[in-house]
Amino acid sequence: MDWDDLRIFLAVARAESLSGAGRRLGLDASTMGRRIARLEASIGATLFLKTPQGYALTEEGARLMAPAEAAEQAVTAASEAASHETGIGGQLRIGAPDGCANYLLPQVARQLSDAHPGLEIQIVALPRVFNLSKREADMAIGVSPPETGRLVVQRLVDYRLHLAAHRDYLAASPPLTSRADLRHHRMIGYIPDLIFDRELDYLAETGVEAAAITSNSVSVQMQTIRAGAGMGIVHDFAIPFTPGVVPVLTDEISLTRSFWLLRHADDRASRRLSLLAEALAQALRREVTRLEALVRAELPSADLTARQKVKKISST
Repeated sequence: MDWDDLRIFLAVARAESLSGAGRRLGLDASTMGRRIARLEASIGATLFLKTPQGYALTEEGARLMAPAEAAEQAVTAASEAASHETGIGGQLRIGAPDGCANYLLPQVARQLSDAHPGLEIQIVALPRVFNLSKREADMAIGVSPPETGRLVVQRLVDYRLHLAAHRDYLAASPPLTSRADLRHHRMIGYIPDLIFDRELDYLAETGVEAAAITSNSVSVQMQTIRAGAGMGIVHDFAIPFTPGVVPVLTDEISLTRSFWLLRHADDRASRRLSLLAEALAQALRREVTRLEALVRAELPSADLTARQKVKKISST
């Protein structure tokens, strides 16, 4: 049994399909199937059962997981020890909620690529929790620390959110001077049954019972707000990317949340991934600080604009 066979076995076990594993390794499904059949023949045991849901590990397959992962760690460590490059190369797959992936990780990826030209960065943006045990990503960014799983959890940075709306919407809508006025406004937020983490239930903190327009995507919510369709709770770091959108009621509604970096516990032995995790953390902190500073610089003028608009409407 050689490492290449174990590499294919691990990919299928984690993806639970030949096609999914093949995409990760750059091989077609038929080749993956032949390699798994060859491995099973060589050890005299069936490793997978094909079910309607995909490929499931048998008892023999489950027993092979631990030694296969140990081999994976050994190969990774040997590769890192043999490398004398000043930069860090190879593939790095980062999983993140779409708000972070859209508004923060592009700038972070640029910084990492500049520092490590041999690095291939993959950003997987999904509004859900990533399964690192199945190696859906090398590391993931979450909005709350997980309570279970063999993970290394690191708090990255706090970020702020405020109620925001486009200036055109504010100019055409009823006055907004306090939280009580929200009942006269169209709200935008998450689809309630698709909120995958309790930390994302923003509207509950405004006192608004339901939103008129909803999406499971932060980016879709932000673009809907930018279109002047209503107002919603948004990340401060996203506001600089949406001209015309301004924070409102900042003295009454202000939320703070945190990003967490999640890694599989077995990856602590990887110097490469540890260095990349620290570089990612530092770059993300800098980017949140930079973008939120831009918003704070505009807050006085934004609040003044809103108050002048309210005063104008009230006097007519």
